[in-house]
Amino acid sequence: MGRQLRGLLSQQFQVIGLVQDGASLVQAAQSMLPDVVVTDIAMPEMNGLEAARRLRLQRPVLGVVFITVHAEPQMVSQAMALGACSYVLKSDAGDDLLPAVAAALKGESFVSRSLRGLRKG
Repeated sequence: MGRQLRGLLSQQFQVIGLVQDGASLVQAAQSMLPDVVVTDIAMPEMNGLEAARRLRLQRPVLGVVFITVHAEPQMVSQAMALGACSYVLKSDAGDDLLPAVAAALKGESFVSRSLRGLRKG
């Protein structure tokens, strides 16, 4: 997560850790027990989708926010198939990241404004 995203999140939320890959995300979330994880989809060792799937198997109420450059409808669908989560394009993060985390804390889904016309439902 870049310095700008961390700064944006820390305006309203406590940021407790940063990781560089999906395996580290799973390990950190298992020990820190955060309310929400914010993850990229493209990460080394294990992608964010798989990391979120594994974490949700253990803690179904865990809030998940994907922040990514992937705007393809099938990628959004794969993320949403994991259950209620937020999907934010990096280009929309300035407007959408904070509401996405707030939605994840409530167990609701959120999709970046620029993607809403692309997905069904």
